Amino acid sequence: MADRRLQVFHTVARLLSFTKAAETLHMTQPAVTFQIRQLEEYFNTRLFDRTHNRISLTEAGLHVFEYAEKIIVLYGEMDNRVRELTGDVGGILMIGASTTIAEYVLPNLLGEFKDRCPGVQIRLKVSNSMGVVHMIEDNSVDVGIVESPVTNKNLIVEVCWHDHLVFICPPQHPLAQKSVVSVADLADLPYVCREEGSGTREVISDYLQNNSEQLGQLNICMELGSPEAIKGAVEANLGVSIVSHATVRKEVRLGTLVALPLSPALERPFSIVHQRQKFRLRAMDEFMEFAHEHCEKQAATEQQ
Repeated sequence: MADRRLQVFHTVARLLSFTKAAETLHMTQPAVTFQIRQLEEYFNTRLFDRTHNRISLTEAGLHVFEYAEKIIVLYGEMDNRVRELTGDVGGILMIGASTTIAEYVLPNLLGEFKDRCPGVQIRLKVSNSMGVVHMIEDNSVDVGIVESPVTNKNLIVEVCWHDHLVFICPPQHPLAQKSVVSVADLADLPYVCREEGSGTREVISDYLQNNSEQLGQLNICMELGSPEAIKGAVEANLGVSIVSHATVRKEVRLGTLVALPLSPALERPFSIVHQRQKFRLRAMDEFMEFAHEHCEKQAATEQQ
């Protein structure tokens, strides 16, 4: 951005928070405050009202915000057109990803994408699926990859590939010798569950409900915030769980966990999500195209 002050102002005005703006821009809060103060000195007027630890735009701030949005969009269009002529793909790409995807899917994908487009600076924000959707909604990220359905009709959702979920238990568990596990088999077993807002939890809850069971009726012994924590608890024989098959390949190979298919089978889409109205930088288009290619290759490999 030609004028860093305008970019910082636009982010603060959009989020109505100096703290959140600093996190989004990877700046310190004093640095954000300094940029805003410089812009206010330039216009010789306040752009924000600050009361009771909350901020709001002044009338002048509202006008600056309106023009800042237009300027930023035009700058993006200019950047895209020039890069199309030169064949260069660069800039900063903000990606949001749910925990499972960030830990088990994105490392290889981003590594290969970086080889194709070395000029793109990738910044990754990790949250559960609900958190990623919120980041897309408030433009904290350019594109997100989530593992649960998205209900906001203002967002475009493109399914990338389908993930299979499996039942996991320690090798010494009584169910470890079965070929498949049914919903009825889960009754009364200590169950290790993901936290509220997790895409995995939401998908499993819907699956149980469709099979005449409720998540709340399970004997939930723990609620944990990551696949790694769940695997550790199950390995320690603290309970059983249902997780993405992609998260337990290593443990199954090492023999520390047993992964069994569910009956009926349970799968979910991994989806790329972005704003319907958001101006798309070329780096964003290149990433989404590459992600679809990568996922298609991954799905073909798993079917072999």
